[in-house]
Amino acid sequence: MADTTVATGLRVQQWDSKFFTEYVQANRFKRYMGTTENSLIQVKKDLTKKKGDSITIALVNRLTGNGVTGTNTLEGNEEDLESRSHRLYVDKVRNAVRVAEMEQQKSAIDLRNAGRSTLKTWMMEKTRDDIIAALGAVHTGTSQVLYADASEAQKDAWLVDNDDRVLFGNAVGNGGYTDHSADLATVTSAMELSPDIISLAKRMALRANPKIRPITVDGDQQWYVFFANPLAMRDLKNDSTFVQANRDARARNKSNPLFCDDDYVWDGVIIREIADIDVLSGVGDSGIDVAPGYLCGAQALGIGWAKMTTSKQKEFDYGDKIGVAIEEIRGIEKLHFGSGSTDTADVKQNGVVTVYTAGVADS
Repeated sequence: MADTTVATGLRVQQWDSKFFTEYVQANRFKRYMGTTENSLIQVKKDLTKKKGDSITIALVNRLTGNGVTGTNTLEGNEEDLESRSHRLYVDKVRNAVRVAEMEQQKSAIDLRNAGRSTLKTWMMEKTRDDIIAALGAVHTGTSQVLYADASEAQKDAWLVDNDDRVLFGNAVGNGGYTDHSADLATVTSAMELSPDIISLAKRMALRANPKIRPITVDGDQQWYVFFANPLAMRDLKNDSTFVQANRDARARNKSNPLFCDDDYVWDGVIIREIADIDVLSGVGDSGIDVAPGYLCGAQALGIGWAKMTTSKQKEFDYGDKIGVAIEEIRGIEKLHFGSGSTDTADVKQNGVVTVYTAGVADS
């Protein structure tokens, strides 16, 4: 009786599928990804089934009208379901490694496995870095401009449009909200990340127009998530009020984040340290470094996949070496909407309050 074997082509597909699943699962932002409008990072895979260079994500605002009561007529008094959209563009992302001494490899799958760990780490870090870059990006019309590439004029225009979603230091009044660099210069070394600043950022999210929706968990629990720079997190951990809250209001064992460095919680906000959020060097008062942080609600970011991870191989040097490449087609952007007459006028970030606090380096 002959044994059944899996065709090499199918084995490669299985490898690709497993690779994609593993690297996404290992990403520190994975727990915040989902396919619904309640997700902090909304994932769309529409283009995996059809052609196109962009995906449109609908952004629907909550109803704010009073409705009608009793025998009053509802017909003709319906509330406008104000909706906006974000067009998210995708592009190809790829990298490769070369594996020497191919004669020691037994099959195409083994050759892929030889570079599996390195390729997975690269793709995971690339996705993580693109998410962080999107959190800090500014928008001009329909275009997302990475913060490092944005001109001062673009940053100023973004600030004007998002004046209810940007916080400089410990008070809303610290910024004039017309000159981005001037407002950064109001952040002093004393304006360290604190419970009060986190609570203020939350109130800004709740009072923004339109409101930044929290993430709803288990039907009724509502949360925001704050992604913090390590230096800002250091200052928060040193805040006596914050330390006392975690010491006295949480379990006194190894699960307490004071000991295990897990997520912290304050005032309905989950606080997560992201090591790769960089400071803005020398832009604060007296030339101090400033640490950006991001309080996020639902539909803060969007990820669109048009092509899941695919591996390819190529021989070099008369077959003595083989290259293994991975690629995917996707886009990652901070979701935004036009608050003016169209989707491209007076663009606001949909689910993020950007917070700038002191990021003074360790001495």
